[in-house]
Amino acid sequence: MAKFHQLRVTDIHKTIRDAVVLTLEPQDGADFSFVQGQYLTFRQTIEGQDIRRSYSICAGRDDGVLQVGIKHVDGGAFSTWANSEIKIGDYIDALPPMGKFHTNLSADHQKHYLCFAGGSGITPILSIIKTTLAAEPLARITLIYANRRINTIMFREELEDLKNSHIGRLNILHILEDDAQEIDLFTGRLDREKLSALFQNWIRVADMDTVFICGPEPMMLTISDSLVSHGMEKSDIKFELFASSQPGRLDPKHRPETRSATVKTTQAAVTVDGATRSFDMSRDMSILEAALANDLDAPFACKAGVCSTCRCKVIEGEVEMLKNHALEDYEVERGYILSCQSYPLSDKVVVDYDVH
Repeated sequence: MAKFHQLRVTDIHKTIRDAVVLTLEPQDGADFSFVQGQYLTFRQTIEGQDIRRSYSICAGRDDGVLQVGIKHVDGGAFSTWANSEIKIGDYIDALPPMGKFHTNLSADHQKHYLCFAGGSGITPILSIIKTTLAAEPLARITLIYANRRINTIMFREELEDLKNSHIGRLNILHILEDDAQEIDLFTGRLDREKLSALFQNWIRVADMDTVFICGPEPMMLTISDSLVSHGMEKSDIKFELFASSQPGRLDPKHRPETRSATVKTTQAAVTVDGATRSFDMSRDMSILEAALANDLDAPFACKAGVCSTCRCKVIEGEVEMLKNHALEDYEVERGYILSCQSYPLSDKVVVDYDVH
C-alpha cells in the first residue's frame, strides 16, 4: 500500500486571483515520478481534523518540477488553507502520484488529441498538453476550455505561450459563459446545442484519436454523449472527474434498500499494510468507514468514488458499490472496489488493500 511522504513547498504563485500553484520537493529520496494527467493525494491537519484532498499535477513530465494547481472552493478547508496560509518552506504529506487519466505516448505517433476542460479541470489537461507536445513532435492538440469569465481562466498566459511555441500544433478555443466574444458560438454554456455547432463547424470528430475531458460531472457526461453521437468510440474518451463536484456517499435513507428495516451486521476482515483485523460491522457503514473506526490506517481522499485512493480487493463475500467514477470495468470484474462507496451484503466480507 502506498505511504505518505513529506513534500517541501519550494515556490508559490498565483495563476488567477483565487488559485495557487505550489511547487513541491519530495523529501528523503521519495520517488514522485509521474505520468501526465496524474494527481497527488494530500493529508493535512486543519483545525484538529485530518483533511485529505486530491489535486492534479499541472507540470509537464519533462519540466523537472512537481507542481499542483489548487483553486479556492468556498467552504473547502484544504483549498482555503492552501490559498491563504501555506508558506514557502512548509511541509505537506502526500501519497505518490496516482491516476489513469493518460495514454501511452510515442515519438512515432501522428495523433490528433481533443481536450475539454472546465475551470480548474485544466490542471491535468495542462500536464497532458505539455508532455504530449514534447514527446510526440508530430502530434496535434485541440483544447476547448470553458470558464465563466476571462479573468477566471487558469494558466491563461502559459497556455498562450504553449500555443505560440507550437504554432499549428496547439489550437485553443475559449468558451466563456458570461463574457461576450467576437464569435457568438464561444459565449454561453458548453451545452449539447453548442457542442453540436462546434462539431459541425469547427471540429471534425472523425479526425480525433483520443479525447480527454476534465470538469464537473454534468459537463463531462454532456460532452461524452455528444461525442458518441457524432461517431466517437467510448473507448477513446478518457475522463477525470472533479472530486469537489461529488456530494459524497448517499445517506443510508436514500440508498436503494431491499433489505429489512433492521440493520444487519457483517463479520469483516480487512488487511492494510500487511496487518489483518477482524471485527463486526454494521451494513449501513462503508468498508472504509468501518476500517477507520477500527483503527486501521486505510487510505482515502475524496470519499466520493472519484479518486481511487481507497481501492481494495474483495477476497471473500459480496458488497454493493454505490458509485464508481474511478475503476475500469476489468478491475471491477476482478473484485476491486472503492471502499468509500462499498457496503457489505453478505454475512462475511474479507477485503485486502495490499493487493495490486
